[in-house]
Amino acid sequence: MIRNRTIRKIFSANPTREGAGVHLKRAFGYNEVPLFDPFLLFDHFGSNNPQDYIKGFPWHPHRGIETITYILRGNVEHGDSMGNKGVIGSGDVQWMTAGSGIIHQEMPKGDNDGWNMGFQLWANLPKTQKMMPPRYRDVKNSAIPEIMTAKGAKIKIICGEVDGTKGPVKDIVIDSEYLDVTVPVKTDFIHPTKPGHTCFAYVIDGKGYFSDEKKTVAGENLVLFNDGERVVISTDTEPVHFLLISGKPIGEPVAWYGPIVMNTQAELKIAFEEYNDGTFIK
Repeated sequence: MIRNRTIRKIFSANPTREGAGVHLKRAFGYNEVPLFDPFLLFDHFGSNNPQDYIKGFPWHPHRGIETITYILRGNVEHGDSMGNKGVIGSGDVQWMTAGSGIIHQEMPKGDNDGWNMGFQLWANLPKTQKMMPPRYRDVKNSAIPEIMTAKGAKIKIICGEVDGTKGPVKDIVIDSEYLDVTVPVKTDFIHPTKPGHTCFAYVIDGKGYFSDEKKTVAGENLVLFNDGERVVISTDTEPVHFLLISGKPIGEPVAWYGPIVMNTQAELKIAFEEYNDGTFIK
């Protein structure tokens, strides 16, 4: 018998500030690390007031993690210590593997109506790959396939595979799946998930019933699922728009301070010493 995933816990996205004062909402972070392995942090940013985001995220280091940025509206200008620079626009994704170390900046810009909206997810790297060479995957919206199920649900496949259609982001260390899903009214959405993988859904807007428990979850709330072989999400009189994300747990110690995540405090100390003495970039 197929095991449907049940709800382990529901989290609300709470206001906070990061970078040079960017207003955002955090669904989980440092205190929830054991629950979300291999994921570390999930932020939702969205405002049409430039004062909430324009100061951005000036130059800062990362080591030992991957940062995944998905933009719904607006643009984010970025640059890094390897000489890369560009713009992530509406519908685009940047999957950055910091690995052994990178110094970069991310500066949000609004669209023509002043909106800047999207998400950032941090994923951990296992000890064997924390010091791998840094790499970028900048994926344009046009390269991300969108399919429709027989029941009318729309699925934008950033990473993973649905009914034979694969997303453009491949060779991910944590064997991740990242889907943007919209389910119309009075519709069931059933999606297989890998047993043993951590799986969560973040509701962007609307509301739906998550799992067989028929628990109603509305916008800006996150559902962490128990283990199982599939998720079942249904709607009544409102559609629901959500992100469905999963990944293979690492099961290693986490030593985390600021933008650097290692396995031990000694490794953290080395990372910051190297940053301060100019030997951080390998």
